[in-house]
Parts: sequence; C-alpha cells; structure tokens
Amino acid sequence: MRADRLVATLLFLQDRGRVTVPEVAAELEVSERTARRDLEALAAAGIPVYSQRGRGGGWSLVGGARTNLTGLTADEIRALFLLTGPLSATPELRTALRKLVRALPPPLRAQARAATRAGVVDATDWSRNAVTADAAHRSALQSAVVDGIRVRLGYAGVGKPVGERTVDPLGLVAKAGVDYLVAGTDKGLRTFRLSRVTSVEPTGEPAVRPPDFDLATAWRTLSGAFQDGMHAVTARARVHPDALALLQRFLGGRVRVGGRLPDGWTEVWVDGPAAKALAGHLAGLGARVEVLEPPEVRQWLARIAAELNGMYAEEPHGPHGP
Repeated sequence: MRADRLVATLLFLQDRGRVTVPEVAAELEVSERTARRDLEALAAAGIPVYSQRGRGGGWSLVGGARTNLTGLTADEIRALFLLTGPLSATPELRTALRKLVRALPPPLRAQARAATRAGVVDATDWSRNAVTADAAHRSALQSAVVDGIRVRLGYAGVGKPVGERTVDPLGLVAKAGVDYLVAGTDKGLRTFRLSRVTSVEPTGEPAVRPPDFDLATAWRTLSGAFQDGMHAVTARARVHPDALALLQRFLGGRVRVGGRLPDGWTEVWVDGPAAKALAGHLAGLGARVEVLEPPEVRQWLARIAAELNGMYAEEPHGPHGP
C-alpha cells in the first residue's frame, strides 16, 4: 500500500538524515522509479523534503526536521518491544518493528532494540514436539476474523474423525499457551482448538457477528461452562506425603488439601469431569492415594486395577508360554 510505503520512506529519511533514490529502493524493495515518485510525493504533501544534485547529494529533511509518529513514552516502548520481540519471527512483524524503531527518538532506540533481545520463544515442548503446529492456520483465521469472512473449517475433535463445518470466526484466544477460535455456529457460540484445525477455506460470505458481541465476555462464558464441567464429580481421598506434591502438579486447582491425618497421610478433595476420568487420573499414583468416596470412583479404580493385573501379572513362563 502506498500510504504505508510513504511512512516507511519518511522514517528511513529520519534515520539516515540523507538518502539516495537507490538506497530507498533497496530498503523498501521497490523500483528506483517508485522510490523517486514516493520522495516527490512527500515533498508535494508538505513534508520538508528536498533533493540536492551532484556528488554527495541525495534527499534530506530540511533542517533535520522530524515527525513524531509514535507518541509513546519510554515505558510504553519498552513494554511493546518486550512483548513483540520474542514473536518477531514473521517477516511482517520484523518489518513493523524496524519501522517503529526508526520513528523513535535516538535516545530510545537502543533501549527498544535491547528489549527485542530480552526474550525468546521456544516452539517445542520437552519431548521436542512442535507446539505451534496450529500456526499454519492461525494467519488465515486471523484474516477471517478481521475481514469478517465466514469459513469452512476442517476440524478433528477428540476421538473423532476429521469433519468440516461452516463457522463465523469471531476472535482468537490464547489460554495457557494454547490457542482457540471462538466462532458462531448453527448451534451457537463454540470454541475450536487451533491444534485440531486441519483446514481453513474462506467462503467469501460475510460472517454473522452477534449484536454487541464482546470477545472477552464470550470467552468467560464459554470457558466458565467448560471449567464447571471439570468439577462435576468430587472424590474425597487420602494421599501419601510423597505423592501430594505430584497430585497437585497433575491436577492443579482441582485439588483441595485438607488436614494431616493421624497416620501421616493428608486428606484431599479432588474434582473431575466424570467418575471414570477422575479414576484414570488417580490410578497413576497407585497405592499412594486411596479414594474414600464416592463409590463410583472406587469402582472405576477397581476395574482399572483388575485390567492392569490381568495384563501384567507375572506368569510362570512369561506372557507367551515356555
């Protein structure tokens, strides 16, 4: 876009003091003809830009004039660059940061550049698996949200084959390092985990946005319903001292710790979405946790124990005979 290019040209002038047409063309990756036309457009628009011919000539701002394009304070600049620096792997963001640096007063530039180097994003987990596999579709969904375009979404739910549905993208939410799409569907507002999105195809039709829609409010409602479901069943249990910290690490806020029992174990209350799921979480701690109630969770634990015993119990000559 020409307006964006003119701003970039002005910032380049401010940064260098004097530039040549070839330098502007190389910096902005345009032809020399386009670069010259943009410099002339700045002058025609009233920007104090003038050209000087001959050896050592070029284009300059009259009297070193400057245009403040940011209006940001030092603290605001530091916060902005600390946030965006680790994410500046995309060409678009690198270009935007470079333009913004040039728009800053000289005393603040070094601090801004330092802020971009103060953090890094590692896109793999501890198993060396990529945790940003959803990035391939994030850009398309961001564009659909901003442009207000309905999309056909390929999506694989948990334990379900890939299906396709038409949705109205309304916003993207990042929660604890996981990205979600909030979208309108024929069944109302729904959330879609980006890592399960398999394809995004714009339909060209305008998305339907509910009146007075607010993304933050919608997310609180949707996530609140999900979180309520995670507390549908509560088990009272006793936990060995060696397993309490591990249990809390596994289940976080779904564990409520009570008092120390006479035998040294600790009484806890643990929440889960269903008796079967809760038993599955607790089974990994083996005999270091004992569920006292409800009976449904105890029954599921007994079933899991019986299945594991049937599979792994030692046989005289091994699992496949002598």
